[in-house]
Amino acid sequence: MPPALSDPALVAELRAVAHAMADAARMTTLRHFRSRGLRAESKEAARFDPVTIADRETEAAMRAVLAARRPEDAILGEEYAPTAGRTGLTWVIDPIDGTRSYMSGTPVWGVLIAVCDAGGPVYGLIDQPFTGERFEGGLGQAGMVWPGGEAALGTRATGRLGDAILFSTFPEVGTPAERAGFEAVARRVRLTRYGMDCYAYALVALGQIDLVIEAGLEAYDVCAPIAVIEAAGGVVTDWRGRRAHGGGRILAAANPALHAEALALLAEVPEG
Repeated sequence: MPPALSDPALVAELRAVAHAMADAARMTTLRHFRSRGLRAESKEAARFDPVTIADRETEAAMRAVLAARRPEDAILGEEYAPTAGRTGLTWVIDPIDGTRSYMSGTPVWGVLIAVCDAGGPVYGLIDQPFTGERFEGGLGQAGMVWPGGEAALGTRATGRLGDAILFSTFPEVGTPAERAGFEAVARRVRLTRYGMDCYAYALVALGQIDLVIEAGLEAYDVCAPIAVIEAAGGVVTDWRGRRAHGGGRILAAANPALHAEALALLAEVPEG
């Protein structure tokens, strides 16, 4: 059985470990960021799916924190094989979400850290090392820290698609059918922008934008954003309105009304 996450001592420990992991990730990612000698390999032959030494070293540094402080928890990360645990908690981590942005020198990539129990994410961090912004949600938290101070997180009250700002990482989104579903929503919103990776999800939680719609994501791409956005008052599901912590097609919305309007259009896209 998972531990009682209402235990203040456990909550404090989990938060402290998450911040220690994010601190370790900052040191490693910034050491390589905007380095002219940084090389990227592709994980796939059919398409460019980059990975760098920074991705691997950063996840290793994060796992080292867990090995020292929470060795009996499970780990699911992007770069290394999953590690089994015995506490009922799983750390779902992405050392650099947005490697394409990272290797291009644009500061919209981030470090993702989530704590999940059997039901999904209960806590998440989205950290942007270069700007010094850290977004935290779940276990009673919904706030951010940055070089200028601290701020509470809270999503926007935008109630109709015609007033909404929509983000997605890639213009192509996914399959032709998924692209058509995305465009059905994009035609209705006020503004559509691309290329922000996990930073777009942080902006939903911060109340700057209204929607993120993507497809083809993995659990390590979405667990931390789900926890942060939900703690800020938003809604994250798949394109059928189901729990989305396993990845796939993602709809993140600032509020239930906006989520329902977008979901009605995305639900027309066939499964598969």
